[in-house]
Amino acid sequence: MSTTGREWDAETYQRVSEPQLAWGRTVLARLDLAGHETVLDAGCGTGRLTAELFDRLPGGRVIAMDLSGNMLSVARRELSPRSHGRVDYVQAHLLDRCIAPVADVIFSTATFHWVLDHPRLFRELRAMLVPGGRLMAQCGGVGNLARTHARASALLRTAPFSRFADAWKNPWEFANAETTRKRLRDAGFVDIATSVEEAPTPLDNREAFAEFGAAVVLRPYLALFPDAAIRGAYMEEMTRQFATDETPFVFDYRRLNISARNPR
Repeated sequence: MSTTGREWDAETYQRVSEPQLAWGRTVLARLDLAGHETVLDAGCGTGRLTAELFDRLPGGRVIAMDLSGNMLSVARRELSPRSHGRVDYVQAHLLDRCIAPVADVIFSTATFHWVLDHPRLFRELRAMLVPGGRLMAQCGGVGNLARTHARASALLRTAPFSRFADAWKNPWEFANAETTRKRLRDAGFVDIATSVEEAPTPLDNREAFAEFGAAVVLRPYLALFPDAAIRGAYMEEMTRQFATDETPFVFDYRRLNISARNPR
């Protein structure tokens, strides 16, 4: 997962990432596997979904790749006791093309939107696939978290947070289905299918919203602030705003689905 910073609070992510796990299971259910393939899990995070992917490959291998060393450490801890040497761990950015074209499948969820250069991303992914290899992925799509980010940006422009606003750089690419189809086609993929779906995600209560928001959704905003006190004040105000909604504590997710194949 490429982000505004390399590292994540992986232990918290392991605990709170139920929405990402649920989306990923839906994508994994669409993936037809014979069981002997080599599958690159591109942005494996803490390995919760990687474990379920591994279970569908009794004769295959998984390459678990992530930019975050913290994420990979948790993934290794969770997967190694059961992997019997059939999981390789790679710490790398997805634009680095750090593996040869050995993957029969590239599988990825909740990751590609952290990479700003999608045309190059798709070229690099295709270079890691064998001829005929498949890409099956989901990430944030056009309009993803638009309401949430509008609130977060508006709050950033108010005191005492505004003195940090000039350091803000957008870390996401939320593409639409049409643009993504063209980018995949330009990268050389065939049999392309893309779509965007709504995925509103409610959190159970104030505490769950604040923890998930700080660890995942609002993490790039909080990274602007130099100390815990101002981060806490920012998160407290965001939580207060979401608590006043007609349906409180809902993150307005939208997911971009991607399916494509490397020509033979």
